[in-house]
Amino acid sequence: QLVESGGGLVQTGGSVTLFCAADEFRLDYYSVGWFRQAPGKEREGVSYISSRDGSTYYTDSVKGRLTIARDNDKGTVTRQMNDLTPEDTGTYYCGADFYPFAEKWWQPHGYDYWGQGIQVTVSS
Repeated sequence: QLVESGGGLVQTGGSVTLFCAADEFRLDYYSVGWFRQAPGKEREGVSYISSRDGSTYYTDSVKGRLTIARDNDKGTVTRQMNDLTPEDTGTYYCGADFYPFAEKWWQPHGYDYWGQGIQVTVSS
């Protein structure tokens, strides 16, 4: 089981950092994806960090505004996003995949573990 933290209410143009940790293991050997689910919409992948070589991937909607990284001391994964807009509002989930690299990382199937999700609301 994964646990997300760090969400909340943010103003347009602000920043938010989300954290993903595992209950009983470290994420060092897992590829991790961050997903967003807006009300009434499907869960969509927005960023991914591979355990194969640490490479990172982003969807076009967040490129230049989002950074995904590992905290090697804590064995967790962080996600910092800047210049937020109301379109970024949603429930954010992290998923962990033991496979070192997934070509279609943005698809939610194939992940071994999920968090319960955390709400980020961007006010206009």
